Amino acid sequence: MADRESGGCCRCCFSFIITLGLTSLFMWLSLRADNPKCTIKHFYLPALNKTLNDSKNSTLIFELKLDNGNKDKGIYYDPINLTFYDNPNVSQSLPMGNFIIPGFRQGQNKKAKRIESLEVNRTLATARAFPNGSAVFRVDMATELRFRIMFWKTKRHKLILRTNVEVDSEGAIPKDHQKKGFRLKSGAPEHWGGGAQIGLFVGLMVLVLLNFR
Repeated sequence: MADRESGGCCRCCFSFIITLGLTSLFMWLSLRADNPKCTIKHFYLPALNKTLNDSKNSTLIFELKLDNGNKDKGIYYDPINLTFYDNPNVSQSLPMGNFIIPGFRQGQNKKAKRIESLEVNRTLATARAFPNGSAVFRVDMATELRFRIMFWKTKRHKLILRTNVEVDSEGAIPKDHQKKGFRLKSGAPEHWGGGAQIGLFVGLMVLVLLNFR
């Protein structure tokens, strides 16, 4: 009789652990959040356009594309700080200009683009051009973002990215790069939106249940 009761208790505990594990897995998948994909789709410096012969123009026109691939999570962006450098080499580069995009909310599985212009240091921009008129610049992006998961927002996460942008003798992104643009990347890991806390909770629950068997 005692053995049967003990066996029934063990089965109940085992079933509970399995149910808890499946529930935690579902919650982890639901809370997992990926950073947006950020791309420089358009980059134009008229001062480098040899066909215009307008070397005194200090305007830079760019397009930033932000792709939220999360199907059930919105993103709240703080102001996005973009800095444009004259050299892809971090230790040798100088800032040509800076632009701040106001913060905004991006819906689930939505794409956003910002087409902006700014005045840059024309001397730095033109000095880096190769004899054939092409050049390579660097763009750094920094912001903080929160994910909207179900009915709450996560804490702020830093997002720091960079990319090198090539331009041709017309001062624009070469045609073979115009479709994809230049993706801003970082070596930092993706955000997991609370998955670590859930995993720790489940682990503690399993240990407690095993100690009571």
